[in-house]
Amino acid sequence: MLKSVPSARDNGEKMIKGSYDVIVAGAGPGGSSVAKTVAEMGYSVLLLEKRQEIGSPKRCGEGLTMKTIDILGDIPKNCITRRIKGATVFAPNGNHVLIDYGEEGGYIIERKMFDKWLAMRASRSGATVVAHSEVTDVLKDGEKIVGIKATIGGEEEREIKAKVVVAADGVESTVSRKAGLDTTNQLVNIDSGYQYEMSNLKLENSKRIFLYFGNEIAPRGYLWIFPKGDDVANVGIGTGLTGRSAKYYLDKFIEENPGIFGQASIIEANSGAIPVGGFLENMVLDGFMVVGDAAHQVNPIHGGGLKEATLAGEIAASVIDKAIKKNDVSEKVLSEYSKIWWKERGSKLKKVEKLRQVMEKLSDDDFNMVSESLTGDVAIGLTRGGKMLSLAKILMKKPALVKLARHLI
Repeated sequence: MLKSVPSARDNGEKMIKGSYDVIVAGAGPGGSSVAKTVAEMGYSVLLLEKRQEIGSPKRCGEGLTMKTIDILGDIPKNCITRRIKGATVFAPNGNHVLIDYGEEGGYIIERKMFDKWLAMRASRSGATVVAHSEVTDVLKDGEKIVGIKATIGGEEEREIKAKVVVAADGVESTVSRKAGLDTTNQLVNIDSGYQYEMSNLKLENSKRIFLYFGNEIAPRGYLWIFPKGDDVANVGIGTGLTGRSAKYYLDKFIEENPGIFGQASIIEANSGAIPVGGFLENMVLDGFMVVGDAAHQVNPIHGGGLKEATLAGEIAASVIDKAIKKNDVSEKVLSEYSKIWWKERGSKLKKVEKLRQVMEKLSDDDFNMVSESLTGDVAIGLTRGGKMLSLAKILMKKPALVKLARHLI
């Protein structure tokens, strides 16, 4: 006689206890960072991911800087597809700036493998990780968040208690809304992104990334080619919300560049919203915190959020540790997370946001003029919140841009 086999849902239910020190909603880089760090401190942690497969579908160009790698430590080889040594940045007229990353290069990774690795690290540190499990609501005792409601394996909803709940559920962050923390962003701070993974491309150099700027190419944003192999790359775009879709501009660029894309095929398509500003002054409530894209913790120039989410997760974990040891997870105590983040990351990203606001006002002729004087070192510095004075001096060469340049000083 055949024995009955427990379903995945049954196994998921049995894995989960009725209460934890910390529950994290969302197993992206931010959520896994919190879960791993808190679990290493000896606390009980539950990390839930609503998607059936962690890391899929991917929602980024998959670029990773060496500075981020230094934070994460050794990354498994199966997560890496290409080592990148430089970038070529194109102005609307085709003029370009060459950037040599030197030892500070980076990688193009495979997010589907990378995010799983991050979740596995959290698991090996002691966290319980369960995919296909969505946080549907929070539990409250008065104004204090004391747990969650969640569907495990897409089945029955159940209640689970926690001392601290962390929302790391992406741009939309329904968990933050349920908790009562306003993470609404203005439309001006949201870009629309669309990306293809393509094969059989004719790439000039598969060890460099290629960035294209211009109001006809990518209004209020940029278009990218991130090589993943000799003839494979992520080809994507981020644009402001205009009358045309991001996909329209991406398809147009591909059609107008047959030398690169003439024989190429589309292997995968992805789309999504990208926060490019609107940082939150307050990221906590009683018993509640928000990290990563859910807290708009993204670089406003290039839209990268992996590094920011990881750092924010580590900061949040350190504050959780102090709060639980004090037996006080009030908003007042947890607010140290907001203070530390603003000191260590927010102030720099605010400068980058100001740079984005200035660049949005440049015409294609202005971009062309800037490209003639811009160096690779200055370009790298600008993405990190530095070299603002250098760009201001370039803009001041054109009398009509003097007033705009002053915003960078």
